[in-house]
Amino acid sequence: MGIFKHLNTSAWCTMMKKHKWSVNEQASFLRRIGELLARGYPIAGAIESISLHLPDYRKGELHDCLVNLQKGLPFHDVLESLGFHQDLIGYVYFAEQHGSFADALLEGSSLVLLKDRDVKKLVKLLQYPMLLIIITGFLFMFVQKTLLPRFTTLFTSLGLEANFFTKVIYAFDEYFPLAIEVMLAILLLTAIYYFFSFRKLSVLKQRALLVRLPIIGRILKLLFTHYFSIQLSFLLSGGISVSEALILFEQNKRQPFYSELGKEVKLKLLTGERLETILASFCFFEKEFPMIVKHGQENGKLEQELLFFSKHCVAIMEEMLEKSLKTVQPILYLFIGFLIVSMYLAILLPMFHLLDGI
Repeated sequence: MGIFKHLNTSAWCTMMKKHKWSVNEQASFLRRIGELLARGYPIAGAIESISLHLPDYRKGELHDCLVNLQKGLPFHDVLESLGFHQDLIGYVYFAEQHGSFADALLEGSSLVLLKDRDVKKLVKLLQYPMLLIIITGFLFMFVQKTLLPRFTTLFTSLGLEANFFTKVIYAFDEYFPLAIEVMLAILLLTAIYYFFSFRKLSVLKQRALLVRLPIIGRILKLLFTHYFSIQLSFLLSGGISVSEALILFEQNKRQPFYSELGKEVKLKLLTGERLETILASFCFFEKEFPMIVKHGQENGKLEQELLFFSKHCVAIMEEMLEKSLKTVQPILYLFIGFLIVSMYLAILLPMFHLLDGI
């Protein structure tokens, strides 16, 4: 810890509160720790080595991290004090139980980096269309409130009927505010439902309702299946039985969903139900998951089957997100283009009729 010996701990504690770790920073930090652990570094040496490449205020935070580790505090508790994401803390918690520390850190950081990358990709993909929508909105207001009424009055006085594009503009002006009101009403009802009903449900029932949502529900189902299967795989690979693994899930109170899930599965196992039957009763898992578990138990390679299926879930999720991203942008462009063309043709077509009559 030579690099930290001249640091003023209290000063760094103050700075630590002012510099929250981004999700990308968290995942990158754990990925690099996993890589160094795989090369034989002790965890203290890995943290100290990584700190060499970080800003001074991060060095102070990692100094406190090492001090807490020397006091015997578990690494997942140290990460929680740094404000790390609960999913990453969960990976570390389970890694401390089964011993495959480096693999678990690499797997968890890769998934979180993947999710962060997809969110950034979506934001970047929507930036330009959203800018166009704002500009088009101002243009639409100018045309609809200023130009179009004057031209409509002129064309009506000359006996010209409103064309298709004029009707589109007026229909959009009429129904768009109504659509906004409906969306606000839905959001209000959703908020009321959440505060007075949803949050009072058990965490398992909450997840069961969430996976019924279109598109998002399928992604959540893949995430839940991936996380449970990868952690169970690591635990089984570490020589822990299924029952012991479920107890570890139950003891992980930082993730209430997986804690309650472990407790529920454990209780049903004690009644004599088979594991695959229990998993099939939960709607927040992929429908193939129970069959994978059954096949793994029959061939004696459950941990390998779970590991393979967890990676399969990530591949499907990535494919779904890619397709969604490729679909959203063209739809927005088509909508914007049609609206702009309608605004121009709503004015120009009657003018062409007038010119033909001259």
